[in-house]
Amino acid sequence: MSVGHRVSTDHQLARLLQIGIVLEEVVEVRAARHYDTLSPDERDAEIEALLEEAREESADHRERLESLIEELDAEAVPLDEIEALVESTYAQTGPESFDGVLYDQLHGEETAYKFYDDLIEAVEASDAAFALDRERLLTTLTEIRDEEAEGVEEVTAIMEARE
Repeated sequence: MSVGHRVSTDHQLARLLQIGIVLEEVVEVRAARHYDTLSPDERDAEIEALLEEAREESADHRERLESLIEELDAEAVPLDEIEALVESTYAQTGPESFDGVLYDQLHGEETAYKFYDDLIEAVEASDAAFALDRERLLTTLTEIRDEEAEGVEEVTAIMEARE
């Protein structure tokens, strides 16, 4: 299931929010794994701070999404099903495909931004009544999307400064 034109049920919304949780995990794990492969002379404080902030932000985003899911009148989709879906749809490119941790991090931030932007659009296009407050849902998703956009800008600024 990808983000469609509209979200029409609590179950569909819960599944999409679970996709967001797994996307956040993918970004966090890939950044940490990729950074761990750097030699000590390739590491620097700026990249380390960027990745630490990304890990903390991903954890915060997961908690906020989990809170939304708890309010929905829907059963959770098995995690392995969601992970497989994320892997096939959103994480087709492995970290080894990027020339450095910054490119991989930029890809992850952009992917998450696009997912949340599409999800917001689908919720706004829907006239469904959800078990949770629509305004709270949209506010939370917009805040997360905006934080992902800030992450894209931050990674891009670091990359441009290093050229």
